[in-house]
Amino acid sequence: MAKQSGLGDNFYIAGYDLSGDIGSLGNVGGGMAPIEVTGIDKSAQERIGGRRDGRMTFSTFFNPATDRSHLRLSSLPTTDVIATYFRGTTLGNPSANIVAKQIGYDGTRDAAGALTFAVEAQANGYGLEWGRSMTAGKRTDTGATNGTSVDFGTGSTAFGLQAYLHVFAFTGTDATIKIQESSDDGAGDAWADVTGGAFTQVTAGPTSQRIATASGQTVERYLRVITATTGGFSSLTFAVSLVRNATAVSF
Repeated sequence: MAKQSGLGDNFYIAGYDLSGDIGSLGNVGGGMAPIEVTGIDKSAQERIGGRRDGRMTFSTFFNPATDRSHLRLSSLPTTDVIATYFRGTTLGNPSANIVAKQIGYDGTRDAAGALTFAVEAQANGYGLEWGRSMTAGKRTDTGATNGTSVDFGTGSTAFGLQAYLHVFAFTGTDATIKIQESSDDGAGDAWADVTGGAFTQVTAGPTSQRIATASGQTVERYLRVITATTGGFSSLTFAVSLVRNATAVSF
């Protein structure tokens, strides 16, 4: 894959698409905090991995319209929010996710008259998780739908997965968004639901959620997102990001 710019990216928070109000992302980072364990017999630092952490910082333009940046961010919620950054809106592209506390909504009005606000999302419980977009940006289903698969390569893994969901709008009775897997894209190995890979049934939006399978669960090479329903729906707009663990993880 060739080098890319950051043009055409999307940013979602708590089931709202704020992409058009975000001017820049200052930091999408995380990892383990190092613990120094240098013995007195060493001539260089020794470190081991400590607690996971993560953050997203961004600058937003002032937009007081309904469901836009000001109304969504100025309330400074004390509960967790889920934020997701999509590097472009192509299916399978990299995406970053975080369960976080929103810190700050600090405004700056410059000499030219631009009014912007600085916001930080600091990880709570899981750290920053890079995955892949399972929808091409926002996806709208008008009934039960089998989504297009994403090839994660390298056969199966044995370390489980995590997935993030943003529901932007919903019209209908109910919908269930699920992850399915196959070893060969359904050619001979029929698509099957991933154990623990179903989000909570959707009956209204906006909403957001993080799910995780068992940490030692086998996950096949090809994955897709499907929607199902018992009572029917006419419109469901959502986005999903998925992390297939390449090594053992703990939170």
